[in-house]
Amino acid sequence: MQTMRCFAYSFAKSFNLEKLATFLKIHYQITKFDGAVHICELSNSSKSEAGDVFLFPYGAMVTWGLSEKEEAKLCKELTTCLNERLGAIDDDLYSYGYGDKPSMKDDHITLPDHDILSKLACSFALAQSVKLGGFEQTIQNIFEKTKYLPERMANRGNIHLSRLAIRKLMGRIFVDRTSINLHLELLDAPNFFWANTELEPLHRMITDYIEQKQRMATLNQRLAVLQELLDMLATELNNQHSTTLEWIIIILIALEVVLMMGKEFLHLF
Repeated sequence: MQTMRCFAYSFAKSFNLEKLATFLKIHYQITKFDGAVHICELSNSSKSEAGDVFLFPYGAMVTWGLSEKEEAKLCKELTTCLNERLGAIDDDLYSYGYGDKPSMKDDHITLPDHDILSKLACSFALAQSVKLGGFEQTIQNIFEKTKYLPERMANRGNIHLSRLAIRKLMGRIFVDRTSINLHLELLDAPNFFWANTELEPLHRMITDYIEQKQRMATLNQRLAVLQELLDMLATELNNQHSTTLEWIIIILIALEVVLMMGKEFLHLF
């Protein structure tokens, strides 16, 4: 049985859809679906069938039957349509073929037919997987950069960072955390399946294989940990502010005492 290459890639926060459609119409044959754009790669003598590419507005791409060289060329072209590149890029590589019964095992997808909608149904799940992988990498990067903070707080009772450094750290964590929260709805069942319910089992087959529900639960737990970290940093910032105010009050009282003693001393003479 012949196997072909399926590649899922998330490399942008989002695509500029207007710019993307204008560019693609000039260079490729495209079809718009609810929540995706399809590029049909014209077949050549070295391919048994045309390759297919699906682009999703949240910066993910899934290709079917393309070579690495063709994928790299397309990615380079699409960079002109990006709103913003991702800091954490994620990709997955699979193989696929056709059979009587759809299945997914050992990173091999068996499609029930050559229908483009079957590939699209699977592509929604594959795109969600790499998008989720990007979120996971972002959170892991935050943990790597901040894992020393709870240890330092436990050992020393404070963080020993300047107020400016704490504010910058809080800002970075808040931006990443908010970005993930705003895009979590992308991991729900796409609206496409409201009108194509017969294809939803293919989407569910992929989401079960990539353990999307379990990964989502873990992601939400880590987001909760990040919120606790933000709360800890906010508390430390307030403590530093309170300490600063206390020292200001102490210094002012000391100055007032010195001035009063100075006046008493002058009156003696």
